[in-house]
Amino acid sequence: MIELEAPLVTVVTPSFNQARFIRATIESVLSQDYPNIEYIIMDGASTDGTSGVVAPYSDRLTFISEKDRGQADAINKGFRMARGSIVAYLNSDDVFLPGAVSAAVAALAENPELGAVYGEGYRIDSDGNVIARFEVTEPYNLWRLVNVSDYILQQTVFWRRSVFDTIGFFVLDLHYGLDWEILMRTGKRYFMGYIPQFMGCLREYPEAKTSAGGAQRFKEIARILRMHSSYRYPPAYVIYGLDTYEKIVSRRVGALFGWWPRLARKLQRGVIRVSHQLIGKFAVHSQGIYSDGWASTRVQYMLPPCDGRYIELTVTLPPGPLDRQSIVVRNGRTIFARESFGAGTFTLDIPVPEDRWDATLSFTIEAARHFEPDGADSRRLCYIVDNVGYSERYQLPGGQ
Repeated sequence: MIELEAPLVTVVTPSFNQARFIRATIESVLSQDYPNIEYIIMDGASTDGTSGVVAPYSDRLTFISEKDRGQADAINKGFRMARGSIVAYLNSDDVFLPGAVSAAVAALAENPELGAVYGEGYRIDSDGNVIARFEVTEPYNLWRLVNVSDYILQQTVFWRRSVFDTIGFFVLDLHYGLDWEILMRTGKRYFMGYIPQFMGCLREYPEAKTSAGGAQRFKEIARILRMHSSYRYPPAYVIYGLDTYEKIVSRRVGALFGWWPRLARKLQRGVIRVSHQLIGKFAVHSQGIYSDGWASTRVQYMLPPCDGRYIELTVTLPPGPLDRQSIVVRNGRTIFARESFGAGTFTLDIPVPEDRWDATLSFTIEAARHFEPDGADSRRLCYIVDNVGYSERYQLPGGQ
């Protein structure tokens, strides 16, 4: 009965020489208010006293210390051992926030179509003090996840264990972007749900892997993008490239002009300013949908396989500059639908060709008319997107 009332959740912590932080990680898992947690620590044969820190908790967790092939290998071993129907991993320098597990279980129970869920979180320093909210978190959008940025904080992600039977486990030779890559694979097969609750914290300090990755991290990100994006140079390539090399250039400027600190700082600020302006442009404009819901002339979307369902597109054309709008929904040269609507809110059910039912679905929505707001807002606005997903009704073979 306990599995029905409170499904077992397995949390795996990959660890190597993190005695400094692992106690806080352990406490954050074991202090959760959820009653049915299996906790596994996969340690890579640490030599810094990690085993001594873990020892007092030995009756409440499983501790395995053996040589491994890195973080991905440790997580894979833990997930293969997992008895829980829900799994998560928490690095040995990060923490869960109170109520995280309960929130994830509730969201998965209420939404059986979801393969995983994630929430809000904080960036913390080496002493555990909050630096800021993890600023890039946003509601789920597969196109942006694959092509623009890793906006999902891994420390808040919980999967159904069965997902990995379908998509496979973590790629062993990825070290910086293994979490982003597995999220892309998850999203290409399953919907993921956003929970508007603070659930976890990412610890940032100079020795942390992400902070120290530099050009090597960017090369790995570029490789992941080639694996999953249909674009040769998606917006993420530019965004992460600029973010990486602005730091490298700034360090070199500081070294080159160390004899003139004031000039060095001025040049560094210039490099950062230009970089951030370009990053902002690519992050905001690339998909064609803006944070206030307005759509531009060309909007791009991705959804997991439709399994015969219709695309359900809910749009609003407010009274104003446009009294009517026409759109074309297409994948490349294949047109799914042509629709026209006036002022108001409309839900459009758009059939998907049968040969696209079993694959990740990419499509664009092209609008015939637009207007440009007054003032500094230079966007081309066409209509408001309220929702994009799949309808509950199914097609029959042959479109009947």
